[in-house]
Amino acid sequence: MIDIGNVFILCDSYSTFEGHIPAGYHPYYTSAGRPETDVDRVEQTWWHQLIAETQSELVLNCSWSGTTICHTGYKGEDCAAKSFVARLDKLIGEGWFAANRIDTLFVFGATNDSWAGSPVGEPMDEGWVKADLYKVLPAVGYLTHRLAETLPEARLIFILNTGLKPEIADGIRAACAHNGVEVLELHDIDKQHGHPTIQGMGEIKEQVLAYLAK
Repeated sequence: MIDIGNVFILCDSYSTFEGHIPAGYHPYYTSAGRPETDVDRVEQTWWHQLIAETQSELVLNCSWSGTTICHTGYKGEDCAAKSFVARLDKLIGEGWFAANRIDTLFVFGATNDSWAGSPVGEPMDEGWVKADLYKVLPAVGYLTHRLAETLPEARLIFILNTGLKPEIADGIRAACAHNGVEVLELHDIDKQHGHPTIQGMGEIKEQVLAYLAK
């Protein structure tokens, strides 16, 4: 059994399940189910399966449905209170990572940045101001930099979804390479309405396990 230690997940709808994310965060997957997906039990999620099949402990699933990495959401909504960047900065500011050892951290995002048409911007490796974080590529650079800076001893893995805008996927690869974050590229995931089905969740889990076993 692969030992990945204490696990932290930073994600969007793909990793949500009601009752298994922080209070106030919006879930996509629920026990009541949704007409567009067959996932209705937390045990069917990719991350729950992963934890069950590795030597590990999930410390926090920091996932919020519909969120973007950058501060610009759907219809231009200002998401500076709930974006991936905002959630990470909040935890860092509160001293959460100083108080909780994390061995493996998964970032699984940019799906909504692609779908929402968030402004892509140009890559940035330093010198960010808040206005820069409303664009995808500067925000990705900032996020990966902050993760590497905050968790120098942890294994940082960016799970790259299928179907992202090419310029966003390329920007993620470049930012991760610059900041020493690993990239796990998914392929052939079964989805309905853009979201993993039970089959798709199993495929994600299997691809993550295969990557970890390398």
